[in-house]
Amino acid sequence: MISKEDIVALSGLTQDEIDAIAEHEHLADCMAATLGQYLLHMEHGAEKIRDMIVDDLRAARAGGNHEHARCLLLSLRQFLHDYPEGRRTA
Repeated sequence: MISKEDIVALSGLTQDEIDAIAEHEHLADCMAATLGQYLLHMEHGAEKIRDMIVDDLRAARAGGNHEHARCLLLSLRQFLHDYPEGRRTA
């Protein structure tokens, strides 16, 4: 049986990044990991993942959930470090 850790490792994303995709798209972790892995291999896919994390971050701030917003900001920073192609271009 494949474990949650295996799914995370195969996706190329961190658990926090998968959690952000799952939150944004209202998916289970396994499906979010699959979607994330798929997007990473698409043109502009990293930008789409970035946008999901940013949307979640804005929603957390708007809802006053500052701890969750802080976690999402850290996830966003890590994602952009790992996938610089996800950064906005001029």
